[in-house]
Amino acid sequence: MKLNEIKLEVDYFKFDEKFYQKLKPTPLQNPKLISFNLQACDLIGLDYQECETQDFIDFINGSKTLEGSVPYSMAYAGHQFGYFVPQLGDGRAINLGAVNKWHLQTKGSGLTRYSRSGDGRAVLRSSIREYLMSEAMFALGIPTTRALGIIDSDSFAHRDWEEESCSIVLRMSPSWIRVGTFEFFARFKDKETIAQLADYVIKQSYPHLEDEQNRYEKMFYSLVDKSAELLALWQTYGFQHGVMNTDNFSMAGLTIDYGPYAFMDYFEKNAICNHTDAEGRYSYNNQPYVARWNLLVLADALKTICDEDKLKSYMKTFLPQHEKVYLDMMNKRLGLDASKSGNGNLNLILELLGSLESSKMDYNVFFYRLTNLKSFDDLSSILDIAVFQEPLKNWFESYEKVCHEQKTTFETRFEVMKKVNPKYILKNYIIQEAIEKAHEGDYSAVSDLLKIAQNPFDEYPSFERYAQPTPMKFANIQLSCSS
Repeated sequence: MKLNEIKLEVDYFKFDEKFYQKLKPTPLQNPKLISFNLQACDLIGLDYQECETQDFIDFINGSKTLEGSVPYSMAYAGHQFGYFVPQLGDGRAINLGAVNKWHLQTKGSGLTRYSRSGDGRAVLRSSIREYLMSEAMFALGIPTTRALGIIDSDSFAHRDWEEESCSIVLRMSPSWIRVGTFEFFARFKDKETIAQLADYVIKQSYPHLEDEQNRYEKMFYSLVDKSAELLALWQTYGFQHGVMNTDNFSMAGLTIDYGPYAFMDYFEKNAICNHTDAEGRYSYNNQPYVARWNLLVLADALKTICDEDKLKSYMKTFLPQHEKVYLDMMNKRLGLDASKSGNGNLNLILELLGSLESSKMDYNVFFYRLTNLKSFDDLSSILDIAVFQEPLKNWFESYEKVCHEQKTTFETRFEVMKKVNPKYILKNYIIQEAIEKAHEGDYSAVSDLLKIAQNPFDEYPSFERYAQPTPMKFANIQLSCSS
């Protein structure tokens, strides 16, 4: 399909105008295409060649409007670091409409009613990070928003005491509704409007519930289930969101709003990737508990249309569900079967995490090298990249014993592990290299990393160094919220 043949649908104007703002994007100066995503093109039926045209750049930049599109930004509230902020919203994001059930949104498109003290822009570094990471997460099987394309420009914004070039990333999601959206609607104490929003979310994300009795409670239960799995997958791969406020918590159970995030370098259970998070609210280990807290906030926002006691009662299943998925996935990363152990090999996994932390071991590199281990008599491929070897030597004694109990072989474990232990994980220092080149006008590294992100289990001889442990000077660095 040609770009000009796409007809976007806007279905948000059924709500009162106090819940959104219709507005046109503010284009950047001299926009330049950085990259486009073939997989995302397939999702909306867009011909690849269209992404190489000036029209495509203009579409992302907001100077070209497709048929049916009426651009708008959404209002929402949110708990930020635990404190309620009654009005937030799309401060720099503009919704363009939906095609094939994918809602298109540009991030960095200028001031909106909800920009507060911001300038409505997104700088190049944060846009590249979101563009690449959303695709990397998808390739790992982690529910996420997607990205269609990204542009650079000659416009600049002031960040962290310096000027940075502005960028726009065209994001795609089945839904952009957040827990914070319900918090905003609940402020008006209008039961009918909250029900209308819930019906909207059910139509987008839980259509099987449309004709169900007690559908609003069941919507909540479904989100609890999805969120338990999502957080388990984050923990499994060492992902840290960094700003898991309720306004960044998806009603569709997706990873959204990539700000200060990180994949774990060396394992540290209390790692904090956002230097604004001084108290560690969004530390790696705390993420499931914050998700549970966010869902309880949602339960409160839904209490006019739901039986709140039932919602809170169902929340008791969240952590057990999370633990089950986590143990299943961690067993797979070890080539084991959780069902063959009375406690899902919980003790073995806890011992491993303690050993990885004590040994200062690169988290995901450990699992990749374990996948390719050929003998317990020669652990050098793993131990040689540990700062301290003894904790891991002790753990391997426990691991070998469990492998024997489950009657697995190196070959059978390899078949399990190769599907879940990628060779490449997009760590922050790797993406930073692409960002620095992009600042010089060289976008080739973004394209290279997009390919690696989307195919992390493949071999890339030219990028073998990215499969090595993170250099210690770059490991577990905290990032800024400024973007």
